[in-house]
Amino acid sequence: MKLLPRTLKAKLIAGLLVLLALPCTAVAVATSVAMQNFLIGRLDQQLTVYGVRFAASLEHDEDTRGQPRGAFGARLVDGRATHAAVVSQEGATPFKLSHRDEKTLAALPVDGPPRTVTLSSLGDYRVEAALGLDGDVLITGLSLHGVEETLERLQLFELVMFSGALAAAGLAGVLWVRLALQPLQRIATTARKVSELPLASGEVILAERVPDTDPRTETGQVGAAFNRMLGHVASALSRRHAVEQRLRVFAADASHELRTPLAAIRGHAELALRGDAPMPDEVRHALSRIDAESGRMSELVDELLLLVRLDEGRPLAKEEVDLTRLAIEAIDDARATAPGHHWRLELPEDPVTVTGDPLRLHQVVANLLGNARIHTPDGTTVTVAVRRLPAETELIVKDDGPGIPDHRQEEIFERFARVDPGRSRTSGGAGLGLAIVRAVMAAHGGSVDVRSRPGRTEFRLRLPA
Repeated sequence: MKLLPRTLKAKLIAGLLVLLALPCTAVAVATSVAMQNFLIGRLDQQLTVYGVRFAASLEHDEDTRGQPRGAFGARLVDGRATHAAVVSQEGATPFKLSHRDEKTLAALPVDGPPRTVTLSSLGDYRVEAALGLDGDVLITGLSLHGVEETLERLQLFELVMFSGALAAAGLAGVLWVRLALQPLQRIATTARKVSELPLASGEVILAERVPDTDPRTETGQVGAAFNRMLGHVASALSRRHAVEQRLRVFAADASHELRTPLAAIRGHAELALRGDAPMPDEVRHALSRIDAESGRMSELVDELLLLVRLDEGRPLAKEEVDLTRLAIEAIDDARATAPGHHWRLELPEDPVTVTGDPLRLHQVVANLLGNARIHTPDGTTVTVAVRRLPAETELIVKDDGPGIPDHRQEEIFERFARVDPGRSRTSGGAGLGLAIVRAVMAAHGGSVDVRSRPGRTEFRLRLPA
């Protein structure tokens, strides 16, 4: 199956060569068979002309002049050869037939049509048998060597001629098929350029179009349909971008507007809790819940506002950030928050520094460690490793917890994504932590990816060196 052509160009050329090879083979076989029949017919005519004179002369040692060289003659009595000879340059050269040759010759029909036999010491012969005057059987034969040699030359000539014709046809077919498939190649080139565009988010200008749209040709029809499809895709992407812009503006405006009332709510709740006036336990508990939930709401608003600013491409601070110190501080904070986990560091001997926003990079590492703390049980080992590579710097956060399902490993970086959809909204964050991680890394010109299986989950952050 591996030898079969895969591309359309190869299939067309292979089909062309097969279609040419079949008639060439048929012509070669037909001409070879016709030439063989013609040459054997001439040989049979010569046998008729020469008759049995040579075979009859063997008994009396008569002159063999007039007999062609290689002619064979034999005299059989009761199925046994009494004389056998071949005409050579010196004349009739007698030789002894083998027992098998005697049986072959004895089986020939007397006065029948010529037959082709193979003599063990002479090769292929065209022979005929005739009844002699004294009741013996006279065998006369002519060698098929000349016929076989002519057929071999003819077949060699045909092989060379048809091979050359197929090679020339194959070369011409390559050029012709390449020319004929150029419109299809242009469609493939356009599709490849479109596939390389970042269509997932942001404004997309889909200006690529197929130039071949002649409705009279099949490729033109495909090109026109492909262009219509690109037009529909461009319209859908424009509408999607408009919706994203409206949502981004809404999120920014809502975040700005919510910050002030949330701050006021928290302030009033804290003021009431600090007061000396007696209040029922139910009221104090309600105020405590108001303070806690407004705090969570303030964090959510801040995260939404940060994502909006990152989406808008607002520049981050550019300072020299020591990733080793950042990892140490993040691990210290995690140990204080979750003493039931095992927190480890794998750091190089020398500090590893990058250029970036220290506050946002610390937030990235803190978000990853917070996820590890929330979604793994006590006793889980969480490791932060920093590595310097030739072209980039890596920061890896890994744990030996239960892992993330395969089908959710890409979804977790989306906004408001949750590994466990049934998880209560009161446990964990709002599902913006990893979205912030990806956005911050993208703003730094880096990337983040996850590899997870039961017993090993690894978030790998890459930053330009």
